[in-house]
Amino acid sequence: MSYVDGFLIPVPKRKVAAYKKMATLGKKVWMDHGALDYVEAIADDVKPGKWTSFPQAVKLKKTEVVWFSYIVYKSRKHRDAVLKKVMSDKRLAGMMDPSKMPFDGKRMIWGGFKVMVKA
Repeated sequence: MSYVDGFLIPVPKRKVAAYKKMATLGKKVWMDHGALDYVEAIADDVKPGKWTSFPQAVKLKKTEVVWFSYIVYKSRKHRDAVLKKVMSDKRLAGMMDPSKMPFDGKRMIWGGFKVMVKA
C-alpha cells in the first residue's frame, strides 16, 4: 500500500511567494527522484477550533497562513530511497539553512503515514 509524508507549515503572508517558489523547486526535485505525487495547498476554509485545529497545531499568528502539503510514494521503503536522493540533491542546498527558510521550521509539523484507504 502507498505511503505519504504529510506537512503543516505556518507561512508568513508576506512570504507566500517565496514559499511557493521553494515548493515549486521541491516538487521538481521530489518528482525527479521518484515521488508519485507532490501537493502544496494553502488554507482557504480553515478556522480555529474549540480544542484543536490546523491553525492551533502550528500556533498560527495573525500574519501567517497554514499550508497543508503531502508527498506520495509507493511504500515506506520507496519513500526512504527517494528521500535519501532528495537530501543529497544540490538543487536543495540553498533551502537547507533554517535562517533562509520562508517559514518558522520549529512550528512545522510533519510525519510519515501508511495509506489505509484509497479511492
